[in-house]
Amino acid sequence: MPKMISFGSEMIHINPAKNVIEYSTNNGRSWVTRYTGSSCGTFIDLLPYGNEILAITNKGIYYSTNSGRSWVLRYSGSSCGEFRTLVDGGKEVLAETSRGLYYSTNSGRSWIKRR
Repeated sequence: MPKMISFGSEMIHINPAKNVIEYSTNNGRSWVTRYTGSSCGTFIDLLPYGNEILAITNKGIYYSTNSGRSWVLRYSGSSCGEFRTLVDGGKEVLAETSRGLYYSTNSGRSWIKRR
């Protein structure tokens, strides 16, 4: 299921048919493509986190500081398994992965298994 977030005055979502990031400024009545690059891999989930957007892709965790116009790799380790969803836990980012629940206290730069 495509992930949609509210970020500032925009709605931003993953269009899985095209693997692009799109945005809307009119509550989803129309969408405009914002990011079409392929270097990040396939987008899976988005999370607004402070002034950044975090994204799960099949290549790792990426972040954007410009509303999804460009993306930078933040984490690509494999010890956590495959990332499935991200949740804002306040002082930490929570991630459901194929190996269980993980958390990060540094915006996704490193992950610790929740016991």
